[in-house]
Amino acid sequence: MTADSPLQSNSGGAAGVVLSRLVVPASIAGPEASEFLEFVQVQVAIETEIAGNNDLEYAPEEILPAWHDAYLPRLAVVAKLDGRIIGDAVYHAAATGDAPEGWVGVEVAPDYRRRGIGRALFDAIVEVARESGCRVLQSYCLSTDLGEPRLPSPTGFGSAPLNAASTQFALSLGFTLEQVERYSRLPLPADADRVAQSLVEATAAAGDDYEIISWQGDTPDEWVDDIALLATRMSTDAPSAGLEATEDVWDADRVRADEKLRADDPRIPLVAAAVHRPSGRLAGFTELSVPPEASRVVSQEDTLVLREHRGHRLGMLLKLANVQYLEAVHPGHPAIITFNAEENRHMLSVNEHVGFVPVGYEAVWKRDL
Repeated sequence: MTADSPLQSNSGGAAGVVLSRLVVPASIAGPEASEFLEFVQVQVAIETEIAGNNDLEYAPEEILPAWHDAYLPRLAVVAKLDGRIIGDAVYHAAATGDAPEGWVGVEVAPDYRRRGIGRALFDAIVEVARESGCRVLQSYCLSTDLGEPRLPSPTGFGSAPLNAASTQFALSLGFTLEQVERYSRLPLPADADRVAQSLVEATAAAGDDYEIISWQGDTPDEWVDDIALLATRMSTDAPSAGLEATEDVWDADRVRADEKLRADDPRIPLVAAAVHRPSGRLAGFTELSVPPEASRVVSQEDTLVLREHRGHRLGMLLKLANVQYLEAVHPGHPAIITFNAEENRHMLSVNEHVGFVPVGYEAVWKRDL
């Protein structure tokens, strides 16, 4: 796909629809940002429709930094009718190394579905993926449909709604279900007494070898190398079922580059980390992404305890400490949301203990190109 091109549809129902590459602006200010702003608006509307709430809503200035990430470049094809965006296909993959996998998402506004637009968007993004050297496509599809019948995950944990439009679309494109993630929500404020008592218990279980530290914003200099290691291990240590999960290497330069990239992002990262006192190194961390408006939900980002430090209830300790930290420095948010693999029973048990409840599920799909 080199220029604006008409959509080819066997059904004939997509007449007048044009596909083109999304224009990604340098900033959200100025006329060159108009297409990107519309793209975000359409994405938010579709995700709100699927989730049944605005928990997943991000503002354009919170989304744009990821579109300038040189380590994980992304691009999109948009479908337009009469000059308005009615759907999109997004692709991203690691810029370096020999990773075979890339990630794709296809969305079409409700009033324009079942016209061949989604298939045309997918075909266009496959062309882009092949050009980049991608050999395996993977995709997340969120659903809050808990009805029957179900398509079971091959991991033995979780399932996807068989008759859901996203499931049928993925199957029609030749994807296979590899994993199911649970979408959970913790209403805030959390039970302060329960959090405090659980913190005491988890601290006792961790013992004197571990200490919890917290910060918001950029990583302190003394921990930047450790955070880089934890980010790298996040790409390989988290449960990945039958998905391709190539190691995504981070170093101090990448951590700082990422922080610089997000300097204009109004969301604040809130980190709790476990220091292993005998070695003086970080054994684990968890991060929350806090939006500037107290009326919006907080997003749980990565949580990881290094394999060599597991078995000390550090995951529980980190999660509880960061919930308590959030309530102390940024009170008033309605909830925290998180996604976890259904087979990751340890982390789900931690979340359930903290008070998270399931509100939806995300099917994770894979297709060899």
